[in-house]
Formats: sequence, C-alpha cells, structure tokens
Amino acid sequence: MAEKQKSNSEKSENNPEKNIDIQSIPSINVGMFGHIDHGKTTLLSKLTGKWTDTHSEELKRGITIKLGYADCLIRKNKEGYNIKDGEIVRYASFLDAPGHEMLMATMLSGAAMIDIALLIVAANEGIKPQTKEHLMALQAKRIKNLIIIQNKIDLVEKAEAIKSYNEIKNFVKGTIAENSPIIPCSAQQEININKILEEISKVEVPKRDTESSPVFIIARSFDINRPGTKIENLKGGILGGALKKGKLKEGDEIEIKPGVLIKKENQNIYKTVKTKIVSIYKGNYKVKEAIPGGSIAIETELDTTLTKADSLAGCILGLNNSLPEIKDKIKIKFSLFKEVLGVQEKLSVENIKTAELLLLSVNTSITIGTVIKIKDNEAELNLRIPIVIFPGENIGIARNIQGHWRLVGFGEIVAETHNK
Repeated sequence: MAEKQKSNSEKSENNPEKNIDIQSIPSINVGMFGHIDHGKTTLLSKLTGKWTDTHSEELKRGITIKLGYADCLIRKNKEGYNIKDGEIVRYASFLDAPGHEMLMATMLSGAAMIDIALLIVAANEGIKPQTKEHLMALQAKRIKNLIIIQNKIDLVEKAEAIKSYNEIKNFVKGTIAENSPIIPCSAQQEININKILEEISKVEVPKRDTESSPVFIIARSFDINRPGTKIENLKGGILGGALKKGKLKEGDEIEIKPGVLIKKENQNIYKTVKTKIVSIYKGNYKVKEAIPGGSIAIETELDTTLTKADSLAGCILGLNNSLPEIKDKIKIKFSLFKEVLGVQEKLSVENIKTAELLLLSVNTSITIGTVIKIKDNEAELNLRIPIVIFPGENIGIARNIQGHWRLVGFGEIVAETHNK
C-alpha cells in the first residue's frame, strides 16, 4: 500500500498538467448548438476527450437535457492543432446546449455564457427547424463569433456534401453567420477535428472587465457528496456558471439573488442567500481567484439541500450587499422576428398584446412575464419569478405556440421599475 501511494505521488509530481498556471492561459467559452441528433455531444467528446451527457435520463434517451460542460487545453505543434501535445495556445471551456425543441429555454441560458458558438448541421439532414431557432437565439444573445460545422460528411456522397454546403451558405446569408467559416467534419471518424480547434484558437479573446464589482451567473447548482460520505468529508453546495465581470476569491462573503423561494401567507417570497466561498475550480484546476473566461465551479458553505437539482440555477451571485434589488416588474425594448422559428409550417409572428404571457430569458434566468402595458416597441411586464436586472441587459423573448415555447424576438431591459 505504501509503495502504491508513493507511486501515485510520483506520478502526480511528474504530471506536467499539474504545474500549469491556468489563469495565465487565454480562456474562451465555446457553445455547441444545433438540431437534435446532429452530433453536438459526440463532436464535443472528440474535441475535448470528455463526454458531457452524464445524467442517467440523458444516457437513457440519447439526448442532452441539461447544460453539459467539458474543457480542454488547445495545443499546437508542427503538425497542427490538437489536445495532446505541443505549445498550449488556448484554454477552451465548452458548453453543450440541448437541441430538442422543448428545451429551448435551457439553450437560451447556455447562450448567455459563451464567447464563440459552434452551430452544427448534419450533412445528411441539412437545415432543420431547431437549426434556425438556434441561429436566431444566438443573434438574440448578441453572439458575434460563430463557426459552422457541417458534420457527418462520412454519411453522404461528395455531390450531396457539396449540396448541403451550399444550402448552409444560403441559409446564413443576411444573418450574423453570413461570413462565418464552414468546416466539413465527421465527429465519428475524427475528420477535421484539428481544423475546428484551429478556428477556435483564431478567435480573439474578448476583453474582460476585472475591475467592476463581480457578477457571476449561475447555470447549475448541485451536491457532489456521494451517499455514505463521512460527515468530516462532506462538501458544501456547488455553483457552476460564468463570471461576467470582476473577480471572486476564496473566503469572499457572497450573496445570491433572487435566492430561495419561501411561501408565506399564500405569497411567494424570494429570500437572498448569503454564504462564503470555500474553493474555486476552473475545469479541473483549483484556483485561488476567479476571473472572467471559462466555466467556473464554486464550492460554498451552503447546505446542499439548497443547491441540489439545480435549485439555484438562474440566480446571480455577487459580493455581499453589492447586487441590485430583485425586480418583479420590468420595462423592455423589443424587436420581433418576421416568422415563428422551430416549426415546420410558415407562421408569422404577431405583435405583442396586453395581458399575454411571454417567456423571457435574461442571462441564465428564465421567467414568465405578463404584459401590462405596451407602446410602440416597448413593453412593461409583471414577472412570476423576479430577476436581478441590469439596464441594457439583452433578453430572448418566447411565446407559447402550439404547446411549445418558441423564440419570437429579442430585446433589452431599458429601465428599472418599482416592484408591485
């Protein structure tokens, strides 16, 4: 046993990955988007060497339900870009968004966290309803960097692959993706994986704001303790997401808003959660301080009953007493699409009406709003779930059409309004 422990210790010491200063490497957040079964999750496993669908229901059904995460160090040697050896040029944190039509809200949450989007289109199936919906969602979330992956080229003949390529070119004409590169690829056969890594490495890392008060958007919350863990080894609740600005470090006293729901006298009241940061991880790397760029996991002192099953997903985290008050009434400026996305038949988007319900996506939070006032392209809404708002924040707007929430437009928060 002693020899085995010594061997493991030597192995750890000789592992060059352990000595990497992850904070010094340019970091970028990459999102995977596209129609269901077009190969997003398989492609991600080839890009990073990691599989993201780890939830039992996802494995059973073969689809991504929750946001999946994986990361890698992109390297470059004389043969090109890879994840195994060579000079480290980029730390890429990947997010796998669900492509199923019923999970559009989750996809919108994912789009709020990324710098680059990979839009995957299967060569054997072409442009599908959710392909269109995801592209418009990326536009709604103001994503500027987009790479199109023409996947599954191994399943078609050359003529069909060329036809599919031209179909994609026509599809993106006049959109944010018009000048985006299109990379033919086979995730299963690992064709052009190196070209995708190269294209990701070419994208300039956005300038990060590290001076402002920190704002961390929570996309996942969970309990990492296995059944039977001894009390002295228990870990506090974990929060996963992205730091939009500022810095967070071990020992910081933090607040989480809107927080937890408390029912009192037939009313729903949200209570701010306060806790302390115990440790911070960027991928598998433990860091003393978090800065914007890459997905972050924060271990807190919270009881895990507060964080299990994504119960705090959609909340905002900041230093104690630094976040704005939550609002259950907002004013927005909006733009509507001409057609409803995600459906086979052609449907025009009708104007927003007073008293109708809309689903709003703000950062990683999703809420339902009732329109109480509308004038030109501005609307005021009462919210079922309050949110932390920052004027100018962009939003996705969806409407319930044929039993599903469909993205119909986008906009921004133009003003704070008084609570009800």
